[in-house]
Amino acid sequence: VTSRYMMSLRTATCFRVLVRASRFLQAKMQHTIATDRKRKEWLVQLNTGAKTPALGFGTWMCDGAAVEAALRAGFRGINTAPTNDNEASIGAAIQRCIKEGVIKRNEVFVTAKLWITELAREDVLPACQQSLSNLQLDYLDVYLVQWPVALRKGARGHNLDVKDDDRLGYDPERIAKCWEGMEELVEKGLVKAIGISNFTITKTEHLLRTAKIPPAVNQVEIHPYFQQPKLKEYSDSKGILLEAYYPLGNPSSPYRKAEDPNILEDPVINQIATKHGATAAQVCIAFSLHRGLMVIPRSSNPARIVENFKSTELELDSEDMRELGKLDRNYRMFIAEFLMKDGVSVDDFWDAQEDEKFVVQ
Repeated sequence: VTSRYMMSLRTATCFRVLVRASRFLQAKMQHTIATDRKRKEWLVQLNTGAKTPALGFGTWMCDGAAVEAALRAGFRGINTAPTNDNEASIGAAIQRCIKEGVIKRNEVFVTAKLWITELAREDVLPACQQSLSNLQLDYLDVYLVQWPVALRKGARGHNLDVKDDDRLGYDPERIAKCWEGMEELVEKGLVKAIGISNFTITKTEHLLRTAKIPPAVNQVEIHPYFQQPKLKEYSDSKGILLEAYYPLGNPSSPYRKAEDPNILEDPVINQIATKHGATAAQVCIAFSLHRGLMVIPRSSNPARIVENFKSTELELDSEDMRELGKLDRNYRMFIAEFLMKDGVSVDDFWDAQEDEKFVVQ
C-alpha cells in the first residue's frame, strides 16, 4: 500500500510540475507573439510582385528635415510630388540617411508624381528625369499620374487662383497617350511601377481599356469619414492597391473649409484610442492599415512623426473596425474646385453618378 501511495504521490508531483511548465511556456509564447505583433512590419504587395511598406510618409508642406526625422523614426515609404517644391531637400535627406547608414536605397520606397501640366506623351520622360535629378535617385519605386485632368503647360496649377483658360479638363485619349509614356519609363528602368492618383472607377476603367501595364496604385483621399468602400472593392478586383492620403482629414490643409469636421475630435475614435492607450491620429492610421491600404500621414513635428509611425503597433479588434466602419459619411474634404472648369459640377468632376451605377464584377 505504502509503495502504491508513494508512486501515486510522485506521479501527482510530476503532473503538477508539467502543468506549471506548460503554463510558463504558454505565457512565454503569448509574450513572444505579442512582442512580434508589436514589431509587425506592415507590408503590402503590388501587382508587380514587389512588396512595399503599407505605412508611408507624406511630404506635402514638409521639408527635408521632416523626411530625415521620418526615416530615422522608421518610415520606409516616402511620398513626393514636384508641386510640393521640396524634391531637392527630400533627395538630400535620403542621401544623408543612406550615407550615415540609417537606410539602404533598396530599403526605402520612393513615390513621385507626374504633374498635370506634363501629361502630353512627350513630356512624361523629361518630367520623370527632372524628379529623379532633384531626388538624387537612379530610379523611382512608383511614379503616379497625379490627376486625370490637365492644365495648360506652363500654368501655375498648385495655387487656388487657376485661370479657367488653363483648365483643360479630362480627356481619356490624352490620358491613354500619357500612359504610353509612363509605360516607357518602366521599359527604360527609370521606375519600378506606375500608378494613378485621384482616379475614379469610371476614369480607371477608361484607362484599363488601352493600358498594357495596369496601374499598381491609385492614391486617393480616404479617412474614417470618407472610406470609399466601392472604390476599394473595385480596386481589389483589378489588382490595384489603394493608397490613402488625408488619413486624418488633414486639419491643417489650406483647402480646408470652415464646415469641415475635425475627425480627430470624433468621440468614437477617441473612445477607441482611450481603450488602447493610443491617440486619435494613431487610430485613424491603423484603421487604414487594417483595411489593407497603403497610408501616408504627414507631419513636420518630430514628436508627431514618431507617434504616427507607432500606429503600426496598434492592433484594432473586430469591434473597433465595426465601429470605425460606421463613421463613414461619404464626406470628401478635398474637392479640388480649383481644377474644375467653369460649369462642371462636383458630381461630374468626380463621376458620382457613373461610379454609383457601375457594377463591380
